[in-house]
Amino acid sequence: MLDNIRAHSLVVGRVAEFIATALHRNGQPISVELVLSAALLHDIAKTACLHNGEDHASVGHDICLKHGYPELAPIVRQHVILIDGFPQNPITEKEIVYYADKRVKHDQIVSLESRQQYIIDRYGLGDARRHDAIKRNFQQSLLIEQELFAGLECNPAGLSDCLERSPDWLPENEKITECHV
Repeated sequence: MLDNIRAHSLVVGRVAEFIATALHRNGQPISVELVLSAALLHDIAKTACLHNGEDHASVGHDICLKHGYPELAPIVRQHVILIDGFPQNPITEKEIVYYADKRVKHDQIVSLESRQQYIIDRYGLGDARRHDAIKRNFQQSLLIEQELFAGLECNPAGLSDCLERSPDWLPENEKITECHV
């Protein structure tokens, strides 16, 4: 895995874990360990696919299955586009990882609007149909954002600040010290 993709995955993991833990504390049936594992592995195939042109989400899905992680596979598969669509009630681990990935450009937390523009510039290839598809995909991100933050003390614009203010925000008894991946 390229260093920049690893750095991106670590920040996506941090954002996803933060959101998942907050939702779990609010009584939602979220597996924080599953979210963190999937977030860290969401781009597992990206480096190879940069060279071969394959769909990294699909290849990542297959890698997870091949190595015996069927619970991670559908989350990795849908981190770019939610095949099942949204809304799913309640929010699941899949939507959290999908959303966290949309909030991280390289290794920085950014707004959905900023990330959308980056994706259009990077992958839109000047094609109006691609631009429209990217915008539709980000419309789902906005719906998920509203659902995710409805019951949280942190708001979307303050996500980066929430993480910066609390670098060690998990109580000792809730920290994930190992991932079984």
